[in-house]
Amino acid sequence: MKNIKFIIKSELLSVTFSFLFSACTGFTDVDLPSSQLTATAVFQEKSTATAGMVDIYSKMRDKGLLTGYTSGLSVQLGLYADELSFYGSPATIQANFYNNTLMQTDTALLDLWNSSYSQIYAANSVIEGVSASAKLSAADKQQLMGEAIFVRSLIHFYLLNTFGPIPYINSTNYKNNSTVSRLPEKSVYEKIKNDLELASDLLPEAYAGSDRTRPNKFAAKALLARVCLYMELWEEAANAASAVLNQTDLYKWPQSINNLFEKQSLSTIWQFIPATTGANTYEGISFVFLQGPPALVAVSSDLYNAFTSEDLRKVQWIKTVSNGSSTWYHAYKYKNQSSTAASMEYSIVLRLAEQYLIRAESRAHTGDLIGAKEDLNKTRNLAGLTNTASVTAEEILQSVYRERQLELFTEFGHRFFDLKRTGRLNEVLSPVKAQWNTSDRLFPLPESELLLNPNLLPQNEGY
Repeated sequence: MKNIKFIIKSELLSVTFSFLFSACTGFTDVDLPSSQLTATAVFQEKSTATAGMVDIYSKMRDKGLLTGYTSGLSVQLGLYADELSFYGSPATIQANFYNNTLMQTDTALLDLWNSSYSQIYAANSVIEGVSASAKLSAADKQQLMGEAIFVRSLIHFYLLNTFGPIPYINSTNYKNNSTVSRLPEKSVYEKIKNDLELASDLLPEAYAGSDRTRPNKFAAKALLARVCLYMELWEEAANAASAVLNQTDLYKWPQSINNLFEKQSLSTIWQFIPATTGANTYEGISFVFLQGPPALVAVSSDLYNAFTSEDLRKVQWIKTVSNGSSTWYHAYKYKNQSSTAASMEYSIVLRLAEQYLIRAESRAHTGDLIGAKEDLNKTRNLAGLTNTASVTAEEILQSVYRERQLELFTEFGHRFFDLKRTGRLNEVLSPVKAQWNTSDRLFPLPESELLLNPNLLPQNEGY
């Protein structure tokens, strides 16, 4: 296995960017030539440039905000809000998330911060290297630059919604990056939006492969719809979601929720492929347990009881485990905890249901109540529920929020982000989280980063 390393050392970042090219990664069948390659040479050939890009996806899958491991947001923010209950050791970082007692010295926060900016730096390396390439075709340049810009915007989006005002890094210039300052949230959102619009223009409609593990134009549109929703740009959010939902030849609304999270689902917009043949998702490992009490986390009774008895998701997506005297529940969207002969499930990052709920919420805000209810009923009906009885715009919005809780649970922190952006964090979490404070809406910035770069000050309120 060959390694190509781009190393920067700065006051903000100390990053080793390694392209790990091997068929064993599962992301690509492309190997490097046997000769040692320079960074410039990587971007002269489609095979090695592509391998560099897909290596970033492997790092996102394995570490950082979007990993399905217990260190990722699906678990951490599930504990931080009200989706998951905690059963592990009080000495673990998961206990701090569950108790809302994060500290600026927590190494887990530093890991999230550094891994995220490492992945952003890697994406910027691809953008700069591909742009300067003299041998790549115009089409290959657009594909790879579009993917890298998409990744850069995606990671900044999650950093923004967890840490608040952050630096927006769009180059590999370590001298500039070492003294960057935090930007206001509105400014970061604008940069994310601009990046996604550019990525959408660059990326082709067709996927680069049959497994949807490399983003296309509509993956960028799907994330743009979410960003516009968070920015309260209702018409733009609805339009971006429609651009995805209108692709009926590419995406299919499922007939059942039973196999919705299998790798071949046509409602998937973008997903991570497992590391090796036969492996499945880290989410399956993190959430599924076969006997009680759970080793680390379980679905909270509040979330379980939020489902009505008629809701098929309560049966298909949540599993009950009992030892005769006690009962626990675990997320069961991903059903394979261990390897299978062939990989059955990939980790889905973007899927069609979210787009319907984005458009439903946006339409309710703009007065298209009939359209909003039609979109809301898509996920309700698939779950075996009747059409919504909501009539007014406010009733529809409350129904959408409730539907997002039931549809998107344990998927990269949707619940926490929804409570925050709709101003309901204190209302919902204060009664059920003994140590919840208003300032917990943001994570603290890692103390070591503030010491290295004072331009990142002030620390978030409450820390």
